[in-house]
Amino acid sequence: MSHVIHRHLRVAPPRAARGDGMYIVDTEGKYYLDGCGGAAVSCLGHSHPAIVAAMQQQVRQLPYAHTSFFTTDVMESLAERLTEAAPGMDSVLLVSGGSEAIEAALKLSRQYFVEAGEPSRRLFIARRQSYHGNTLGALAVGGNEWRRKNFAPLMVPGNHISPCFEYRGRQDDESQFDFGQRVANELQVKIEELGPENVAAFVAETVVGATSGAVPPVPGYFERVRDICDRYGIHLILDEVMCGTGRTGTMMAYEQEDIVPDIVTIAKGLAAGYQPIGALLCRAQITEAIRNGSGFFQHGHTFMGHATAVAASLATLNVIRDERLLDNVIEQGDGIRKQLRAALAEHPNVGDIRGRGLFIGVEFVADRDSKEPIDPDRKTHNRVQRAAFTNGLMCYGMGGTIDGRYGDHILLAPPYNIESSQADELVSKFVAAVETELPLE
Repeated sequence: MSHVIHRHLRVAPPRAARGDGMYIVDTEGKYYLDGCGGAAVSCLGHSHPAIVAAMQQQVRQLPYAHTSFFTTDVMESLAERLTEAAPGMDSVLLVSGGSEAIEAALKLSRQYFVEAGEPSRRLFIARRQSYHGNTLGALAVGGNEWRRKNFAPLMVPGNHISPCFEYRGRQDDESQFDFGQRVANELQVKIEELGPENVAAFVAETVVGATSGAVPPVPGYFERVRDICDRYGIHLILDEVMCGTGRTGTMMAYEQEDIVPDIVTIAKGLAAGYQPIGALLCRAQITEAIRNGSGFFQHGHTFMGHATAVAASLATLNVIRDERLLDNVIEQGDGIRKQLRAALAEHPNVGDIRGRGLFIGVEFVADRDSKEPIDPDRKTHNRVQRAAFTNGLMCYGMGGTIDGRYGDHILLAPPYNIESSQADELVSKFVAAVETELPLE
């Protein structure tokens, strides 16, 4: 009997023994193509020698130094590299994961307004079906009802507007642009409803991740959001924990939106899964307000700036740059979506195939024309995921795509260094899984 609290206490998962590039190998010797990077984490596969070497060197030199006492060369170097990679960003806080990064972003935004003489700004607005982490602050601001339900009594109530989910939200007589403007304008309405003097920030995933399945914004949406935030003097916090660090084909996903946020969070692939790490990046005016005020950001965690994790992250960024992997992200991502659309073009239960770069979502429906969702009790996403796993492919299934209960999709997020033959294997095994479990009877 296992003493581990596994995610599902009635299921004993297979035991992973080792990583081999794009694959994880279990103790029985079975290979699993990692088509989702775990949870969009393992962006360089599982045995990259440059990252292993960088970690070994750092452990020999200095594995950890508490940031209340010291900075380190690797931490200073990583912060410099990240600001170079993130247009408009000036300062970096290094934490241990995405939820920590979001918590830090909320607290930094709040402290900024306190120090700037606007202490009434305490409210955050996000989008329905958004997911920003599993800690209580991140859950409170997020809009994923399934995750929030059990813990709602412990949280401050959230303030939410419609997502920019074109497949589900755009009306037949609307252009992409008009749809984006309509849902973006809900932000202005919500700010007025809450009182502009009370709102600190709007929080959004640049490309929505696991909860809805790689949903990109329509053109002009974030430009309008940026305009509204500027008009009311509130922060734009972009959550790129899953879609950032090259996943969509640029180092920061917001680069493709022609805007600059005030704060952005990243994690997941920041160290390619070799170590847990996340980061908050912000504009200079935010840290300057605190530097010229109290001088102290009232926040911290024990393992912030962990030297070994930072070394793994710096090595990850070097590999992405040196191996020109962003080009491969775009090429392979386009290729996988093209293959999936060709193979599933006539499938009656595949409603949408979407995404950017190697961030791909496939949504299942009961009827293609009406987009009617499948009965959630069928747990279609689980069945497809299990069928793929049995066949040696890891993919990330999720239910509640539409409203927290209805809607099924699969997320694909393979490593950036995936080769064409492995992309073909991914498509073949995924299509086989879909055809095994669907169409509906």
